[in-house]
Amino acid sequence: MLDINIIFKIGGLAIILIILDKVLKSSGKDDFATIANLTGIIIILTMVINLISKLFSSVKTMFTL
Repeated sequence: MLDINIIFKIGGLAIILIILDKVLKSSGKDDFATIANLTGIIIILTMVINLISKLFSSVKTMFTL
């Protein structure tokens, strides 16, 4: 079963990334904003990939493959 806390973690991380992006771009540090965005996207993708692997393992056990 999907834990609702994971969705809140992804949403919270996205909000923090948006705020960090706005602060860095307003201070003229566009390159650091880009690096922060890429890092956040990588973190979120690893969380999603972990969820997908759990889904595939549960489907595998369900159908005993």
